[in-house]
Amino acid sequence: MKPTKCRVEERGTEDDRNPNPKPFSSLTTPPPAMESLGVLLTFPANSYLEEELSKRCKLFRLWETPPENWRQFLRANAGSIRALVGNSTVGADAEMIDALPALEIVASFSVGLDKVDLAKCRERRIRVTNTPDVLTDDVADLAIGLAIATMRRICEADRYVRSGAWNAKGDYKLTSKFSGKTIGIIGLGRIGLAIAKRAEAFDCPISYYSRSEKPQTNYKYYSSVVDLAANCHILIVACALTEETRHIVNREVMDALGPKGVLVNIGRGPHVDEAELVSALIEGRLGGAALDVFEHEPHVPEQLFGLENVVLVPHVGSATWETRKEMADLVLGNLEAHATNKPLLTPVL
Repeated sequence: MKPTKCRVEERGTEDDRNPNPKPFSSLTTPPPAMESLGVLLTFPANSYLEEELSKRCKLFRLWETPPENWRQFLRANAGSIRALVGNSTVGADAEMIDALPALEIVASFSVGLDKVDLAKCRERRIRVTNTPDVLTDDVADLAIGLAIATMRRICEADRYVRSGAWNAKGDYKLTSKFSGKTIGIIGLGRIGLAIAKRAEAFDCPISYYSRSEKPQTNYKYYSSVVDLAANCHILIVACALTEETRHIVNREVMDALGPKGVLVNIGRGPHVDEAELVSALIEGRLGGAALDVFEHEPHVPEQLFGLENVVLVPHVGSATWETRKEMADLVLGNLEAHATNKPLLTPVL
């Protein structure tokens, strides 16, 4: 349980899923079983989720407690906490799970599960859910937006106008077009496929790396990330974070992508060797980068701040009002299903 400032995925089988999940509605009266459910919220959630949890359950707000006092907080409330709602920053690691002997379910407000100790959950027979599908469009939209922003230097051009440079120095420099560029995607799951569909609308050839070839697509498959990088203009990271995919984008991959290539990461920060990325950008061995995620969030290497060929956003892939409400409804629906002994909406374990 590391104090923290406040994507290959495991899924339940189709048989485990509720075949006709009833959409969660905040207008319904919570069942009595929900009212006795003690829920630990590990992060400062959006007001809708927090209000609904507070209204329907017995809510424990871990994030209001300083990290150095978490152990004391958990000891004081361990017997009452039967459910945990975490996110991509503070989930349920082994130490957290061990501190909660009554824990029955972990509902992740995220599709990625790298902050949940799945092995420990299996050992304890703790159920696990996440929020797949509902955030796919937003994350895919952002990936394309980041790629275009980097190729066309949109952020830099915006600063050029705001600073008065257009009037003082004249027209902005030429940039590179996005349409028609070869897109390489690491991870062709839900989000990877959604990115590919969007890129196809720009006449971009698609290639990908995955653990195995996807027979349902006609995209070119590479069994090596290095080979993929060497044969694309824009490399987009869209896989889940596992020990196998940690630093999947290393120096060799960046050098293969080259001084005209662009890296886009909308997966997880540790997918990219951040120190090597900084060096590659400063030395001109990599053409540009667009990052929604970072290796040690919320800390970002200061060397990136002054680089004109870099676009940085603060982990906002799913951060729209519409999607965050849908994610919250999945969390609430899964907790209600658990409390009432009904099939979970999006089971992982």
